[in-house]
Amino acid sequence: MEFTVEQIAQILNGEIKGDKTLKVKQLSKIEEGTEGSISFLANLKYEPFLYTTQASVVIVDKDFVPKKTYSPTLISVENAYASFTILLQEYQKILSNVKKGIEQPSFIGKNSVIGEDIYLAAFSYIGDNCKIGKNTKIYPNVTISDSVTIGENCIIHTGAKIHNDTIIGNNCVIHSNAVIGGDGFGFAPKADGTFDTIPQLGNVILEDDVCVGSNTCVDRATMGSTILRKGVKLDNLVQIAHNVEVGENTVIAALAGISGSVKIGSNCMIGGQTGMTGHIKIANNTRVTAQTGISKTVKVEGLVLGGNPAIENRDYLRNHAYIRQIPKLEKRLSDLEKKTTNE
Repeated sequence: MEFTVEQIAQILNGEIKGDKTLKVKQLSKIEEGTEGSISFLANLKYEPFLYTTQASVVIVDKDFVPKKTYSPTLISVENAYASFTILLQEYQKILSNVKKGIEQPSFIGKNSVIGEDIYLAAFSYIGDNCKIGKNTKIYPNVTISDSVTIGENCIIHTGAKIHNDTIIGNNCVIHSNAVIGGDGFGFAPKADGTFDTIPQLGNVILEDDVCVGSNTCVDRATMGSTILRKGVKLDNLVQIAHNVEVGENTVIAALAGISGSVKIGSNCMIGGQTGMTGHIKIANNTRVTAQTGISKTVKVEGLVLGGNPAIENRDYLRNHAYIRQIPKLEKRLSDLEKKTTNE
């Protein structure tokens, strides 16, 4: 596939500085650019590569002023990083649209409805009474259980498991080996020390534009729904327990564990290896640094939290700095004790 610089500039609403007739056939990092490739310069620490790269085209910010001569054609845009992301998204759409049709062997259960231009790969399974929207791609070894609804333009990658009654919106991506709608961790202790299993009768709802990373688990609710609101992005190896609700455009990094019935607000950023106690609420626009443990409701919007138990991150950093001084303080105290004893 080839595109002219002019076509790309139209997509990005950019201004061309150089040869408009050049053709681009691949994407590349600026330091690894080759003839016929397009790259971008967003972080100025990579600026030296602009003067040596073999890339034919480089996307730059409008206010960027080169310090030396350069050979690539430039496309000036408002935000080079965001524009290159748009380009990647468009390229992915082109690649994904190549796959269409139903391969064999695959299975579609009774009363299931399949939309137009679907791709159903070999060794995939769709249960009874499912609805799959148009232009959705389902890759090999995906299991979709009974009564699942999946919207349009979704991508379900290899090995994902989607359990019964799950509802997935439009433009969602489920990465390999994710499990959506498995049983929540519900067990009731008995007097003899054993546990009774509590039936998990609810479901999972993913709204539009949700992305779920590889090996991530989103558990079905005990009753009602576990809900990921529009635009939520989950990294790999994230655990979302039963009856959790994650607000719009919240992102959660790898190895985070969200306990049952937690309500996370919109536009939050949750760092890797974060843990949250069950039944708490997290206010909108909260930022949580990596390895933070949150055990209480966060009521104030816009806080940056760190440490375990979580406190405001600036206080945590200050306290941590004091802790690092303890060996020196201990030595000073010991020296004072010796001096006092000698006197």
